[in-house]
Amino acid sequence: MFFTLAPAPLPDLPELLSLYASVGWTSYTRDPEALARALRQSGFVWTARDGASVLIGLVRGVTDDVSILYVQDLLVRPEWQRRGVGRALMEAVLERYAHVMQTVLLTDNRPDQLAFYRSLGFHNTRDLVNIPTNAFYRTTQAKLS
Repeated sequence: MFFTLAPAPLPDLPELLSLYASVGWTSYTRDPEALARALRQSGFVWTARDGASVLIGLVRGVTDDVSILYVQDLLVRPEWQRRGVGRALMEAVLERYAHVMQTVLLTDNRPDQLAFYRSLGFHNTRDLVNIPTNAFYRTTQAKLS
């Protein structure tokens, strides 16, 4: 298993579409130009590539580099999942932004996803009893894929 991580020059659009399609994120692939614009306007994008330079993973988000770090997307091609790629991407971002006061992300309710983020030190707001934290969410799409 060999892959490299780097703050990225943005991958080209066919690479992005292939990566997002590989994990079934069709809300992104339906509008390729919006996907490209979202990545261009992100505060950070880190990529993982295999030894042959194929895009195998990506993490992106926004930050003010002081008080908030929001991780928007973390995705890894299915054939590379559970091989340390997602963890390496997240750890690189968390190390780079370790001084930021809050790191936030949203994820689905799959047990493997919840366990993954817990293993990185994240706390689910549902579990916080001594810290009065609430998470609010609003989308303009009826259903996100």
